[in-house]
Amino acid sequence: MPLIEIKGLTKVYGGLTAVDGLDLTIGAGEIFGFLGPNGAGKTTTLKMMAGLIRPTSGSVSLDGHDVATEPLAAKAILGFVPDRPFVYEKLTATEFMAFIGGLYSMDPAVTAPRSVELLSLFGLASWSGELVEGFSHGMRQRLVMAAALLHRPKILVVDEPMVGLDPKGVRLLREVFLGLKAEGSAVFMSTHSLDLAEKIADRVGIINRGKLIALGSVEEMRGMADMPGSALDEVFLKLTEERAEVS
Repeated sequence: MPLIEIKGLTKVYGGLTAVDGLDLTIGAGEIFGFLGPNGAGKTTTLKMMAGLIRPTSGSVSLDGHDVATEPLAAKAILGFVPDRPFVYEKLTATEFMAFIGGLYSMDPAVTAPRSVELLSLFGLASWSGELVEGFSHGMRQRLVMAAALLHRPKILVVDEPMVGLDPKGVRLLREVFLGLKAEGSAVFMSTHSLDLAEKIADRVGIINRGKLIALGSVEEMRGMADMPGSALDEVFLKLTEERAEVS
């Protein structure tokens, strides 16, 4: 059974179809890169996966749990990092982690050492007692990522994970994603960082105007574009431009 199964996922806003009949399956131990131009439907897809917005039609199943009919079971195994994460600025980093642990009904005796481990991993140990309001954007990104991993989710869904991170933070996140893959978790990342997708994604999917226009490994994408040996950004541009011309 795939960890993520998306069937006919569609979202319509008035006369605009933001996501149009999306079908995807993501397996355990897979890093999936979800690519597309601005406004293509990436963030809408991720919000439906996280249960934040209801699809017009279709379904999302996380490890066999339908997000619409079994929301608590689905969300219990999901770590979600939105493109614009919210953090409570009047909490310290440690307090924020404890708050997140409470949302998942974690035993405080488990939350505390896990928080220390993750804050250290993301370079926030020396800031653990400081209010989040004093954190830079990159530090907040790292804190939200740490919080998303607190309950050891089977599935991590991330929207633009590299925004605001310095090169050290980007390298760390890449290592974290590869570590999750090694543990058998699934990572679903929407990103404009095509270099990151090319380096670590097992497969990538390209969405354009709400429709999935290409799906496969980076090498398979090169074949679709008839561009052997080309960088993924060049392949991406060709595929999306060809799709726009067809439309």
